[in-house]
Amino acid sequence: MSDLFPILATLLPIAALLILLIVASASTRAAAARDRALAGERLARLERKVDAMLRHLQIEVPEPDHSDVLEHLRHGRKIHAIKAYRERTGASLADAKTTVERLAREHGF
Repeated sequence: MSDLFPILATLLPIAALLILLIVASASTRAAAARDRALAGERLARLERKVDAMLRHLQIEVPEPDHSDVLEHLRHGRKIHAIKAYRERTGASLADAKTTVERLAREHGF
């Protein structure tokens, strides 16, 4: 039993440090998720304002040319369509997937 004390004395600070690192990591991830959510809300608010100004000024913004994306969708190559959309726009994977799926619905693919 007395042999355990030196081992415990060594392991306890290490365990406490590990627990502290886990808690700090979790709170950092939560803060990052909140920041992303707030940025998304701000972006959506700005897009609504720009859309309202364009409508008020009666400015038509042409739809971007997605002919290559549509061609991939026409042939059932959704992954290729997403890749082409990302290369053209620089969008994230999630945004590209959402947009390509919307385009597929709109065009009946």
